[in-house]
Amino acid sequence: MDEGRPRSFYLLATVFGAYVLFLYGPMIAIFVLSFQGPDGGLTFPMNGVSLAWFEKLWAGTGIVDIGAAFLRSLKLGAVVMILTVVISVLAGLAFRRRFPGSAALFYVAVASLIVPSIVTSLGIALEFRLIDDIVKHLAESRGWTHVAATYTTAMGLFTSGLGAHLTWTLPFGLLIMFAIFNRFDPRYEEAARDLGATRWQTFRYVVLPIILPSVIGIGLFGFTLSWDEIARSSQAIGSVNTLPLDLQGLTTTVTTPDIYALGTVTSAVSFLVIGLALHTIRAIGARRDRHGTDAGHGV
Repeated sequence: MDEGRPRSFYLLATVFGAYVLFLYGPMIAIFVLSFQGPDGGLTFPMNGVSLAWFEKLWAGTGIVDIGAAFLRSLKLGAVVMILTVVISVLAGLAFRRRFPGSAALFYVAVASLIVPSIVTSLGIALEFRLIDDIVKHLAESRGWTHVAATYTTAMGLFTSGLGAHLTWTLPFGLLIMFAIFNRFDPRYEEAARDLGATRWQTFRYVVLPIILPSVIGIGLFGFTLSWDEIARSSQAIGSVNTLPLDLQGLTTTVTTPDIYALGTVTSAVSFLVIGLALHTIRAIGARRDRHGTDAGHGV
């Protein structure tokens, strides 16, 4: 115990530190440069420190509407999060028992993890173009003049865009739920039913509280993966852009640090969501420990 650490420890620690610096160094540089002074540029050294570029960002760059793109991404991320949680939990409950075609359905559900994102995006775009062609053909052949005159496309933020994002978030949610229910002790449910609880009461008061931290984790995955998704959105989002797509577009036109400010804001939202999720999980764990202690003392 009194011996010092071996030389190999310091060597490996140096390698790990260099790896962490390589991984997070660019992000830290972006954060720092976003606080450049009003006359600052895109590189070091910094020319003063200020919030000028954040003020300019929210005032509008004159190229894209950052506020509108921010709200679009926020709304889409929230919907993706809710659907990912609901579908994953229901699928986890369904897959607790085998049914015909369950294996094939599982592989189909997680296949999008190995399919290149751009291929998925192009496939969804092609699918919706076929839907558009069918709708227009039916409108013309059936004499639906109003539909034929006003219909443009079914592609949009909450149609093709939502589907594209779910192909990315759902596999993670499904795998988490399958792992959770694979270790779930069914005796808790049997005890609840023996006490007269209905299936819904068993799920609401027994199953859900136990799996709740994992459910929050799935919601975290759903929002953060949707929030910064580019490749799957590129061809399937429709006529509007999400914030990451606008950010990508600005990299070819904006030559001032307001683009760094935008990167800092988007990262801050991700960290905020992660922090809220971790705080909620910790609060749930503390509540369980407190109730367990109270029960142990006969309270």
